[in-house]
Amino acid sequence: MSDSTRPVAAVIMAAGKGTRMKNPGLPKVLHPVGGVPMIDHVIACARGFHAERIITILGYQREKILAHFRKDGIDCEHVVQEPQLGTGHAVMQARPLLQDFPCDLVVLSGDVPLLRPATVRAMIAEHRERNAGVTVLTAVMPDPAGYGRVVRNELGHITRIVEHRDASDEERAIKEINTGIYVFRTECLFPALDRLTPDNDQEEYYLTDVFSMFSDDGVRMVPVVADSITEVQGVNTVEQLAQMDRLFREKTGTRV
Repeated sequence: MSDSTRPVAAVIMAAGKGTRMKNPGLPKVLHPVGGVPMIDHVIACARGFHAERIITILGYQREKILAHFRKDGIDCEHVVQEPQLGTGHAVMQARPLLQDFPCDLVVLSGDVPLLRPATVRAMIAEHRERNAGVTVLTAVMPDPAGYGRVVRNELGHITRIVEHRDASDEERAIKEINTGIYVFRTECLFPALDRLTPDNDQEEYYLTDVFSMFSDDGVRMVPVVADSITEVQGVNTVEQLAQMDRLFREKTGTRV
């Protein structure tokens, strides 16, 4: 099977509580942007880049998300992450569904509603052209505080990704951040997931820890820098939700 004919699947991270949204009665990904729940925008993006399978990773108040899917006739697969032990642990939950489905696996976040299908299609094309084990969508931010940093070597190749809380002062000075949007070759990803450990400040299984493994194993890791910071921004607070809603309406010309 050539790279151009490999199937594409998507997993959407949607298990978190979103405590900073100050609305415990509503899962974060159901908060609306442009009058539509954020996760609906992300699913539409996955359909736009022609994902053959779309898997949502659910956890907190998953029954409300599933009820929304049923009500609106949204057809996708679901797995449950319980308890929530980090991003690596989240993707582990989808592995049984994809174990016998070698593919280019796109990892998306359910709270990044402005991501365009064209951006992901370009990532997939670069991923295949470069024969990468993983392709990472990055962004350069004036103030990268709170974001994972992309560490490159002198040739510009990714060597690892380090979370802000675990980064050294030198690493925190890096302006290039990890957006949390990836394309993985599953044959590279799944064996690496088996090697993850919760040896970090949060005692969680970080998906980004596979990058150090890939570096040691000689797996090609390709960065693709996003054209727009806005497109890759996530929503974590009420203020960010209001800003994202405004940006969406400006972009689409819709009114309140």
